[in-house]
Amino acid sequence: MSKIYIETERMILRGWKDSDAEPFIKMNQDEEVMRHFPKTLSAEETLSAIETMTAHFEKWDYGFFAVELKSTGKFIGFNGLYHPTFETSFTPCVEIGWRLISSVWRQGLASEGATAIIQYAKLVLKLKEIYSFTTLSNLPSYKVMEKIGMAHEGQFTHPSLDPSHPMAEHVLYKIQL
Repeated sequence: MSKIYIETERMILRGWKDSDAEPFIKMNQDEEVMRHFPKTLSAEETLSAIETMTAHFEKWDYGFFAVELKSTGKFIGFNGLYHPTFETSFTPCVEIGWRLISSVWRQGLASEGATAIIQYAKLVLKLKEIYSFTTLSNLPSYKVMEKIGMAHEGQFTHPSLDPSHPMAEHVLYKIQL
């Protein structure tokens, strides 16, 4: 059994299990889920992402938590904290982020998880601030950022993307803890 880090009313945020790989691969190949990302991910890219997230947990004892519904035990995505590896004006920093399967969208689950993560970051990890960012077109994520109390900080060109890429421009949010 993987370690449970955070429990909310409807979800368990925990470390990653081998059984998460198949539904995570499926989620990352869903064009609707990945519409605000440069591309869908192959199975190999998703398995590599799990390895990267697991290594992040080993280093920091937190990261992008696997999320499951309490009512069913079903894996529905991730929500958590991460140290971005790119360099820009606001890094190094801790980022809060989420990605959930489309069948659970518009139910407040991303906000519920992110609110619990912010409390965890403040009370357990003693972090002072958290950033979040997304493509300019990702209005649902803007809403989550605002709902959890983050403030708009501006825009930046994501350094991992070519400046001419249609998703290169990102919005930046921040919360002081």
